[in-house]
Amino acid sequence: MTLLVWLGVFVIGGVGAMLRFIVDREISRRSAGALPMGTLVVNISGALLLGFFAGLAFSPHVALLAGTAFCGSFTTFSTWMFETQRMAEERQNRAAIANIVVSVVLGLGAAWLGQTLGASL
Repeated sequence: MTLLVWLGVFVIGGVGAMLRFIVDREISRRSAGALPMGTLVVNISGALLLGFFAGLAFSPHVALLAGTAFCGSFTTFSTWMFETQRMAEERQNRAAIANIVVSVVLGLGAAWLGQTLGASL
């Protein structure tokens, strides 16, 4: 792996993390409800994009930059789990279970759709 690829991971990962912050904040600001919509939107759109990239069958270095650096820093498993755990602690059990089910079902569907779209190009 070259220094240029490592630099690309650093820069593209930073862009993904900043974009996650912006999207999450804007969605959360505009929505009210039991589910953390900002995290949900970020993770579902990231799954769609990662599936799309997988469908395109990038070279290993491009896949590292697009998939791991960008999508990995854009999506957030840890925030999703923390928010779900917090809902359960607050006895919002239905919301916690809904957060898990909705995220998994929509995430898998988005990844499949993205991969299908990417492979069709």
